[in-house]
Amino acid sequence: MEILNNFLDFEILRIGAHVFRVYNVLYILFILAITKFILWISKKAVNRSSRFDEYDQGNIYALFQILTYVIWIISFTVILETIGIKMNVLLAGSAALLVGVGLGLQQTFNDIISGIILLFEGTTKVGDILEVDGDVIKIQNIGLRTSKAINRDQIVAIIPNSQITTSKVVNWSHQTKKTRFHISVGVAYGTDVDKALQLLEESVIAHPQLNEKDFIEARFIDFGASSLDLEVLFLSENTFQIERIKSDIRKIINGKFVENNITIPFQQVDLHIKSNKFGAENAN
Repeated sequence: MEILNNFLDFEILRIGAHVFRVYNVLYILFILAITKFILWISKKAVNRSSRFDEYDQGNIYALFQILTYVIWIISFTVILETIGIKMNVLLAGSAALLVGVGLGLQQTFNDIISGIILLFEGTTKVGDILEVDGDVIKIQNIGLRTSKAINRDQIVAIIPNSQITTSKVVNWSHQTKKTRFHISVGVAYGTDVDKALQLLEESVIAHPQLNEKDFIEARFIDFGASSLDLEVLFLSENTFQIERIKSDIRKIINGKFVENNITIPFQQVDLHIKSNKFGAENAN
């Protein structure tokens, strides 16, 4: 027993008045192990949340991220107290240094505060589809300083959190799972408009992912310069891949128009040529 006590009390390192002994190291390793275990249990609980819908999963992920930061802060504080470093003394002694660092890393701190706001506020969650600076992205991870997203070209974008909180951002999946989209097309003057509108609705219904007839509507928008302007509106859950769906529908529309002899006109421009007889006579 005395040998064990002597081993635990063995001095490893001395820095000023602070002495690091074997039992200090073991205690620190124990705290880190407990912290890792708690986070592992929490992550397992989050992974089992597959029974929730996408909205709930985003909230659970945000809660897990906040819990992770809080646990690590508590763990780090306990470790400092264990080795004899008081947090209030540490903060007071480094106040001037922290002010200088804060001025130099102002944007970094802004991103960190924005990350905390995103996690607590819940307006942007993992899985949400956002439009930022004209680019449509899907959020994959919300970190403390940056968020990771992927765009429609499968390119990963690392976005500072402050850009999401301070810029104008369109959240396509914030209120409802389905979003309304539209496809515009022009037909030649003299076309049977009712027939063209019917073909537009049939084209949307023909798409395998869009078969809810009650939410599909074709409209006659306006008399254009070279065409009768029409559009068809529909709802879709697949917001992220909507451009591919629109492309498929346009191909179906084009096929049905060709089958029914409906023409999509070219833009027409009238060119008037005015002869200058007076100038020609002077030349002679």
